[in-house]
Amino acid sequence: MEGQIHGRSARTNCWRSGALLRGNGQGTSDMKALITGVAGFIGSALARELVGSTDVELVGVDSFTPYYSREQKESNVFPLLSAQNFEFHDGDLREVELERVLDGVDVVYHLAAQPGVRASWGGNDFRDYVTQNVLATHRLLQAALDAGVPRVVYASSSSVYGNTPVYPTHEEVLPKPFSPYGVTKLAGEHLCTLYAENFGMNVTSLRFFTVYGPGQRPDMAIHRMIECALDGEAFGVYGNGGHVRSFTYVADVVDAVIRAGESGEPGDVVNVAGGSSVDMRGLVDLVSDATGRQLKVSYGAEVAGDVKKTDGSVDRAWKSLGWRPRTELINGLAEQVKWHLWRRGRL
Repeated sequence: MEGQIHGRSARTNCWRSGALLRGNGQGTSDMKALITGVAGFIGSALARELVGSTDVELVGVDSFTPYYSREQKESNVFPLLSAQNFEFHDGDLREVELERVLDGVDVVYHLAAQPGVRASWGGNDFRDYVTQNVLATHRLLQAALDAGVPRVVYASSSSVYGNTPVYPTHEEVLPKPFSPYGVTKLAGEHLCTLYAENFGMNVTSLRFFTVYGPGQRPDMAIHRMIECALDGEAFGVYGNGGHVRSFTYVADVVDAVIRAGESGEPGDVVNVAGGSSVDMRGLVDLVSDATGRQLKVSYGAEVAGDVKKTDGSVDRAWKSLGWRPRTELINGLAEQVKWHLWRRGRL
């Protein structure tokens, strides 16, 4: 281990849900996998899924970027540290010794990134997005090529589409990002495609549509809505509440990521979307029902970079990966509310 975990919360994020973990100790094949961004929301959920298999040797890398609290990220990864088949590296992908980290790896799940649409504006902030989302991705792809890694899965985003004229949006629609964040995620995709076309690297890019569920990042809308509802505080909505999002449950996303690591064509780009969309006003009602408390709302100005609607077609995901979303939004919200209550010591 290259670094240590400090300041652990007494209440670690070792949430156990049947929808999140197989936990059956049954693996399909002997393999070694690398997860970048393993302390993050999706990365830690993927790690909890894979670490339960006795046939998987798992390596995780995270640099604990300060986009949100280190404490939450440490609580995400802490339960994994006791697993005999998990090795953790506290390091930055732009600097870590990738040759050693990639030694013997069969598949790379590249989930590390600088997230967030609204924070990506401004010169200093954008520099972080370029280095974390573009330069680090390029360095990892080159190192994976040099190491002969058989498969790479890249976590892209629906933000690459921007405001499109086609809904549900399919992968052939020309990407037109509406934020600097979206630009950097699309650049990462292009790098993956280049390595696939030039070198035959078996890399798949997955375009995630607004992921939610237990462990969700604290800056994301559903997390903040639930916290506001439980605390009796008002949730601030940007604009008039008419923005539409396709919400995708984290366990479904993990399933798609694992499938992409097992199949798919080199250079493939695939939507991973929740199957149904709802506007923010409708989401307020759903969160109110899920928490049993009426969520108060205040409306403000729209912000730069927010697209009007996201709604992804999953036809290609079914054809390429045999994947489709299984979790209805109302059921996923109920699981996330349980997680929030558990964190508060109320479950």
